[in-house]
Amino acid sequence: MAHPVAHEGIRRLSQLRHRRGGRQQSCCTPSVGRSEEMEKAAEVVGRFVKEEEDGYDAVVIGSGYGGSVAACRMSMAGLKVCLVEKGRRWEAKDFPTNSLEIMSDVRIEKRSLGISFGPKDALFQVHEQDDSLAAVACGLGGGSLVNAGVMMPTPIRARRNSKWPKEWEKDWEICEGSASAMLSVQSIPVKFPIAKTMEEIAEPEIEESFQSPMKLSMNFSYEKQLDSTKTKHAGSCLACGNCLSGCPYNAKNSTDKNYIDLAVQTGCTVKTGCQVLFVVKNIDDIGKEEGKISRKTRRRWLVFFNETDYIPSDFVILSAGVFGTAEILFQSQMRGLKLSERFGCGFSCNGNNVAYLAGSPVPLGAYGLDSKQFSKIPFQERPGPSISSSYTSSLGFTIQGAVLPMAFPCLLFKGITTYGWPSRYWFLHGLIEKIGQILGLNSSQAMVLNAMGYDESDGKITFEKETNKICFSPPYDPLLPRKIKAFQKLTRKLGGVLFMSRYRSTSVHLLGGCNASSSPSDGVCNSNGQVFDPSFPPSVHPGLYVCDASLIPCSVGVNPCLTIATAAEHVSNHLVQDVLKYRTREGVVFLGKTVEQQPNLIPQWKLDSSMKPTVVIKETMTGYVGGMPCSAYLKMKMNCWKQNEFDELCQVMNESHQLLRGKVGGYVVFKSVEKDKLYIIDGDIDMCGVDNRTPYTQYMHYRLLLSASSGSRYILEGKKIMNPYLFALCAWSETTTMQVTFKKVAKNSSADQMMVLRGELRISTTELLKSLISLEGNRKGKFVCLLLQNLFRTYITRLPRGYHKDFLLSDLYQRHYPESTLHDLKTGDGFTISCRQWKSSKNPWMLEEERKLNPVLLVNGHSMESFYLPTEPNDLIRTLLEEGHETWLLQTRLHPLHPSNNFTIEDIGKFDIPAGIGKILELHGPSVKIHLVAHCVGGLAIHIALMGGHVSANHIASLSCTNSSMFFKITLSSRVKMRLPLIPISMLILGKNKTVPLFETLKVTPRQKLLKSMARFIPRYERCSCDECEVFSGIFGNGFWHDNVSPTVHHWLNKVSLPRLPMAAFPHLRKICNNGFIVDSSGKNSYLIHPERMALPTLYISGGRSLLVTPQTSFLANKYMKLHQPGFRHERVVVEGFGHSDLLIGEESYKKVFPHILSHMRLAEDGGRNGKEELDWGDDPYEAAGNWVSPSVNVWLFLAFIVMLVSIFL
Repeated sequence: MAHPVAHEGIRRLSQLRHRRGGRQQSCCTPSVGRSEEMEKAAEVVGRFVKEEEDGYDAVVIGSGYGGSVAACRMSMAGLKVCLVEKGRRWEAKDFPTNSLEIMSDVRIEKRSLGISFGPKDALFQVHEQDDSLAAVACGLGGGSLVNAGVMMPTPIRARRNSKWPKEWEKDWEICEGSASAMLSVQSIPVKFPIAKTMEEIAEPEIEESFQSPMKLSMNFSYEKQLDSTKTKHAGSCLACGNCLSGCPYNAKNSTDKNYIDLAVQTGCTVKTGCQVLFVVKNIDDIGKEEGKISRKTRRRWLVFFNETDYIPSDFVILSAGVFGTAEILFQSQMRGLKLSERFGCGFSCNGNNVAYLAGSPVPLGAYGLDSKQFSKIPFQERPGPSISSSYTSSLGFTIQGAVLPMAFPCLLFKGITTYGWPSRYWFLHGLIEKIGQILGLNSSQAMVLNAMGYDESDGKITFEKETNKICFSPPYDPLLPRKIKAFQKLTRKLGGVLFMSRYRSTSVHLLGGCNASSSPSDGVCNSNGQVFDPSFPPSVHPGLYVCDASLIPCSVGVNPCLTIATAAEHVSNHLVQDVLKYRTREGVVFLGKTVEQQPNLIPQWKLDSSMKPTVVIKETMTGYVGGMPCSAYLKMKMNCWKQNEFDELCQVMNESHQLLRGKVGGYVVFKSVEKDKLYIIDGDIDMCGVDNRTPYTQYMHYRLLLSASSGSRYILEGKKIMNPYLFALCAWSETTTMQVTFKKVAKNSSADQMMVLRGELRISTTELLKSLISLEGNRKGKFVCLLLQNLFRTYITRLPRGYHKDFLLSDLYQRHYPESTLHDLKTGDGFTISCRQWKSSKNPWMLEEERKLNPVLLVNGHSMESFYLPTEPNDLIRTLLEEGHETWLLQTRLHPLHPSNNFTIEDIGKFDIPAGIGKILELHGPSVKIHLVAHCVGGLAIHIALMGGHVSANHIASLSCTNSSMFFKITLSSRVKMRLPLIPISMLILGKNKTVPLFETLKVTPRQKLLKSMARFIPRYERCSCDECEVFSGIFGNGFWHDNVSPTVHHWLNKVSLPRLPMAAFPHLRKICNNGFIVDSSGKNSYLIHPERMALPTLYISGGRSLLVTPQTSFLANKYMKLHQPGFRHERVVVEGFGHSDLLIGEESYKKVFPHILSHMRLAEDGGRNGKEELDWGDDPYEAAGNWVSPSVNVWLFLAFIVMLVSIFL
């Protein structure tokens, strides 16, 4: 929602920017001489943004006889109130004065044809359905703008109805008096012609009838009538008879001149032109979970104006009229709001029927006057107010004669929407009279007959989900024949033709649908207007109220305006107390306000209209989530209000462009989870998300909060990942494919997610073209340019959007690392390696009978550290120590501390691992068993050690391997690299010194420099702004997904722990990769033939988003072990979202990976043997996982190989 004050701030900022030549200044480096105007503009915008973000104590929807009362009473109590009205504000001069004007101010909903025409905020809203017609008003003031202003006390008969809430009777007279005083109810000073006529004929012709006392909410000041035409303030009634089309002389006391005026004076904000679509309960814990909780998210309700724009509020008061309130509640019900089964039932038309008497010879004077006729007709002889007399029959109905405004087209009442009685020439009557008017002949007299009574209040309001339209069936009216008979008697007496409505029910007095009752089994609300929550009867939805004609549980038999206002006064009394109690619990005390009433002082700046979004995009995506079909129909509003939409301010402050950010609405169809649509009640999109950890990668982030009609809520998080891989060969797939995570939020705690599903949604070429064609908004051209510009930067120019942060060594060590002991070891072949020992951090005073846990030996992968991460609070070493395990880290000849120029992976398994295990056995004795945890190449070496007979399984308590086993299945791109002679060429380039310095500060030879240059050229999925990381990933491939590791770990690995890369083992590693399982240094299968040596429990873990090693590695190993060692426990785990080393070094590893390792060790400590488990020979469900590379990789890698050859020999 936009505000004029905010627009002023934007205007100032824009002017300032143009004066500076369009230059933008970063908020990170503010100018010392920043202008005072800039500060003022930012202050204006910031103040309003803060106000909107903070929300309101109460939002009142609708401004008729219910909403205006609630807004006024709460504002007077000092509460922060916002009054929202679908229609616009109507001044006296704006009301229609002729047929053409009034037709442009009418909207007709014709359900039989399924069409609607007329403006949505038209003054008159007509609903036609089957044999029923209902009319309501739309504007600031609601029905009070165009009704007759008749104020009649609620009849005793209605108040004695069994459906009438008994609680209302306690203060009904007091509330009725208060409403009458505020509406300035006055008696009619004179008898006008139509009143005189009715007085003469009504009582004799209508059975057992009597004149009902009535007053009008209208100003009568006969002496000052001439002066009132000159004043702009509340005027005096001129008896023109045009009340039903809106008083053109400000004489009617509509609610905008009293209740709303007083509400504004006491601080109420009024927003016009804003239709509320639905309301939903806010979930605080979702914001808390993300660490983004604010005052806005603490409000209890969200009031939505469309699918994306909303304002938060602690209390919501629905006062949009019977149909308006019902529509909001139906829409809210589809989004999870639980309502009583009686919702929509108990609908009443107040026994309303309308007829038109025309062609009477009696001087009725019941047609509205033009201002030019005032001088010719004395006040007493004018038509008067629309209704100036009322007659009630003891049979249970009331009849009133009414004046037809001059703006109303008479032909509608003469044959088009009516039929005549008696049936003679009635179908020509309207046409003949119109010709007579054109010829200047005197027209015959006519008047409107309005009847009200007591119907059965058994009508029903429903909602058609396909069209999102309200449907209704009117109640049974047992008095309809008697009312028609009364109309006919009056017609015989007055003469002329009676035009009766073609509709069984023609009503302007709609009641019920959200009936007040003491029990949810009988009604929708309690007597205080609070909406029942049927999930916990008889409790209510805290903060949700209904305060309009929807509450009235039965027909009242007379004009219901005063009844509605009285009920609203009753509800408001309790509402104010409820709000104040709630705010007091929050620690805020409010002081009531009193002001002297001064009509027509609504400040113009308080009136607000919705701001059109800058760009609107529609997107339809389909696919599978959790293996089940799913479709998303999204409507995205870029640069919209709720997404910090002050675009000019953001440009001045050098923030990322708001045209690529916005809110998301729409719905998701996921019938396997919910049979009905899942509506998006809050959604955000960022089409150019950037992570400093992956500065070359562009993300499109979607985060949707979904609500189902069942009351369940879900979170759908989607991400499109765009990498500059292989010169945009994957661009189409990446920009049209969204990786999806679908979570269910538990009802008892939003942090407790009961279900997590993953999958992909794609947008087809056809749907993408539709989205581009259907782009809307005043800046869609700029939006397209910005999006293409960002994609060009990502895929073509490949410029980073950020850089990895540099850290001081003092910044890296934020937590003291446990002390360790370094042991130098001499291997069997005479090489010196080392092993670092950490003693358990468990309480040294533990009871002797408590069993001491077995030690753990950790073996790293190729060169990169995976376990010892002193920058992180939860690495595996700390985790094991806290569990109670003594922990050892083996630093083999692969480690940068002990680089060798001549070794193989077989040497590590044959000599290094036995040396490490021997040292542990030396200190603890030969009976101790050791848990082994290994990664990648370290896992290959351990399997060589075990299956080669260099280490006995009798000394091993358990084995846990990540992305490694006796099998080694790698991704397509890695296979291509291994098949090409890249490694032999690299060995040839390096010569005798097969260790490559990685740190930029280290001295390099020309050969090493050439190899590093070649490595930078090799394609890889993720590029990095860190040179060391670029060289390593060029040689080895991406070792981890950058978005999974913290900046501190990235800095530690590339700037501290890995100064040089030993490459002597690469030829042996190439043979293993090409074979797909461990082989000796000559390429022979010397190990898989000895499964009997693997008599131990195993755990194989793979990453579900593979980079180097696929999940097939762990799948085959698990099958192999279950086949050959069925007596031991064997597990296989695939952890979604992880790649290679990030299984151990990722920020989330301690939550998603380490528990599997610890659980495996605990079970091994307890025995580790199982009964024989049935072997599953099915295919691996993760077989296709991690295949992120297009087959065209082969072509590009071959070209890269040719370029390298050229660079070497030329």
